[in-house]
Amino acid sequence: MSDSYRNAETNNTPDRSAPTIRRARPDDAEAIAAIGRSTFTETFAHLYPPEDLEAFLAEAHSQERARSDLADPAKAAWLVEREGEVIGYALAGPCKLPHPEVTPACGELDRIYIAQAHHGGGLGSRMLDETLAWLERDGPRRLWIGVWSENLGARRLYARHGFELVGTYEFAVGRARDHEFILRRG
Repeated sequence: MSDSYRNAETNNTPDRSAPTIRRARPDDAEAIAAIGRSTFTETFAHLYPPEDLEAFLAEAHSQERARSDLADPAKAAWLVEREGEVIGYALAGPCKLPHPEVTPACGELDRIYIAQAHHGGGLGSRMLDETLAWLERDGPRRLWIGVWSENLGARRLYARHGFELVGTYEFAVGRARDHEFILRRG
């Protein structure tokens, strides 16, 4: 991570209130599960019956799932912290989106969430830049993102980073099915 993420532009003094981005470690599984549950709930809870949401969170945002992701050498996760509080995270790895052009060489930004109180100011772009750089650390390759069709802010962010709409799929949260877009770069 570059020092620009850690230091304010003025006089090189650390700004303790500025968010920092760092690679997650194996001992961060609890923090990843917690921020995953809270940001997903904050963003999407209104879309699902409570029992479907709870079942999804128990599987997709559990400490076990986070430990498994952190132990997988083909994946990487990042935390965004501000004044000691985790306010966001991202997860990247091999692409698992249902598109006929996906190959084992493809990478995917699997998750990127920032608490709503911290939206704006370029934090999402910084987080996206960090994950995309990791995905392309061994050279350019085709990158993929799945995004809820109605998440206009995220779609604009991804478009600014060169991603284009190439397909759709259904994302299951319990019995609910969301219309998702498949975006590709490269």
